[in-house]
Amino acid sequence: MGWVSGATLTAATAEAGGFGILASATMTLEELAQAIAKVKARTTAPFGVNLLPNQADLAKRIALLVQESIPVASFAGAPSAAVVQELNDAGITSIVTVGAKRHAEKMVGIGVSALIAQGGEGGGHTGSIPTSLLLPQVVDACAGTGVPVIGAGGFYDGRGLVAALAYGADGIAMGTRFLLSAESQVPANVKELYLKSALTATVVTEAIDGAPQRVIRTDMIDALEKSPAVLRFPKAAMNALRFSRESKTSLLALLKTGREMKSAQDLTWAQVALAANAPMMTKASMVDGRPEVGILPTGQVVGAIGSLPPVAEILETIIAEAAATLVSLR
Repeated sequence: MGWVSGATLTAATAEAGGFGILASATMTLEELAQAIAKVKARTTAPFGVNLLPNQADLAKRIALLVQESIPVASFAGAPSAAVVQELNDAGITSIVTVGAKRHAEKMVGIGVSALIAQGGEGGGHTGSIPTSLLLPQVVDACAGTGVPVIGAGGFYDGRGLVAALAYGADGIAMGTRFLLSAESQVPANVKELYLKSALTATVVTEAIDGAPQRVIRTDMIDALEKSPAVLRFPKAAMNALRFSRESKTSLLALLKTGREMKSAQDLTWAQVALAANAPMMTKASMVDGRPEVGILPTGQVVGAIGSLPPVAEILETIIAEAAATLVSLR
């Protein structure tokens, strides 16, 4: 949800009774502070901040969360045990997204507070195990530990919420459903492309940044997949420089982050450079409104969504559908 889950969407979600999370990976530290202030100006409800586990200024971001009394820090990638301990000591709940049972067991072992089990249907970087198989396995892995499990990947309505609860989850997380809401600041022309997409419109590709990522199949994706890997590297390197300028991250800090990613994830320098492709190509679509040169991260559920209601209406509808579904099962 980088470039998408900003202050407006986060505040609307929190105010409506959900738990909004600011996507800070594409923000500078100063922009994150400003976004937190904007959310607080619009709601008194709690909300969280998503962090990159290898970000060069991670310590400063955590200090900001402590200063602003932000109750939750979430991670799409695995944080270190030291980071989790720091958050625990500060009284901040840590939530980590996992795509396999063994990852869940490892995260529980280092003391994370909660897990999001995202199945392969999920958008953006995702795994290969479907939610229906992953979620109960992660729930079983957390049995007796007191670690709550949230289901993600393919959820958009009340029936899905009930299904997740039946698998043993404590709730659901949704990205695509909130991306396609009235408060989402994604350009109208891009939202229209999403609404026209069928359930079969997505593809999981490694051509963007070297890691499996679910996006809508477009001419850009086809071109990337046909391009030899050796030709993708120069473009990725240029994107790294662009990301450095636009995020106001020094090249030294970018190299430090890359070195930590390389060490933690056993990546080559080519793969580290390719990792710059995703945020810049996502920005082209989600901020600049130019999907012909960008990418459209999404869950498969995009094909089941056909409207852009306000966040409050989305949550109200899900709750009503879940209640009706539970009644029908009695």
